[in-house]
Amino acid sequence: MVSRRRNAKKKVAFVLGGGGHLGAHEVGMLQALLEHDIRPELVLGTSIGALNGAAVAAEPSMAMVERLATAWKTLTRDDVFGGSFLYGAARLVRGRAHLHSNEGLRRLITRTLPVQTFEELAVPFQCVAASVERAAEHWFTSGPLVDAILASSAVPGILPVVRLDGEHFMDGGIVNSIPIERAVHLGATDIYVLHVGRIDRPLGPPKNLWQVAMITFEIARRHRFAHDLVGLPKETAIHVLPTGDDEPIRYDSLAQLRYRDFSAVSARIERAHRATDRYLRNEE
Repeated sequence: MVSRRRNAKKKVAFVLGGGGHLGAHEVGMLQALLEHDIRPELVLGTSIGALNGAAVAAEPSMAMVERLATAWKTLTRDDVFGGSFLYGAARLVRGRAHLHSNEGLRRLITRTLPVQTFEELAVPFQCVAASVERAAEHWFTSGPLVDAILASSAVPGILPVVRLDGEHFMDGGIVNSIPIERAVHLGATDIYVLHVGRIDRPLGPPKNLWQVAMITFEIARRHRFAHDLVGLPKETAIHVLPTGDDEPIRYDSLAQLRYRDFSAVSARIERAHRATDRYLRNEE
């Protein structure tokens, strides 16, 4: 994974990317970082990384990581995505633009976070969403946390577009899945990238229409990240943490159903924790 020497006068940032249920990897990474006494002075998040990031920004401690891990490990598909996939498909037939309500996610955010606003966080935190009207990224930096995280997590077609102050927002991964450029803009000199295991795993050519959509989005995500890496200032230290998972990504015909599968959460947390711990030991 990419790494550069830490800056002597550093400002540490945690950058947490999007990726749905694969965001469990980030919990294991957070655990390893805090065990090595690496704590953030800035946290940025996209989509599920916004929820994980807000939690550590509220309380950058092992107690919070344990709380976050418990929340992840006890999740069921109905906690976040209530109703069956077929029920959601019926909603689309009836003219809806999303498969599921975001009320389950709202409840998860509310019970996981110990605070309600950006201003109450212990560490500065921002999350990104895609503005529909402006076709641009929008950064939430103040006000209610739950609404901002819902906007950042509004996966197209899966969860509803979020309307705030007359503007409509969709998932931040559309415009900035791993926002390292933002971290640099805000003065970060030592950046730890917590991702979900997509950026370094092999892709293959699409074999059906579903794969065309998924792989197209994945190429755009990786291109933005690679572009931002090349453009980093020389004095910036970047640490792309490992998930420990090197299996190829599968975009088969059942992929659209797996976004509700939380059965591998514990394994992902533990695997990412072990891999990140080894990585950080080698950095010392």
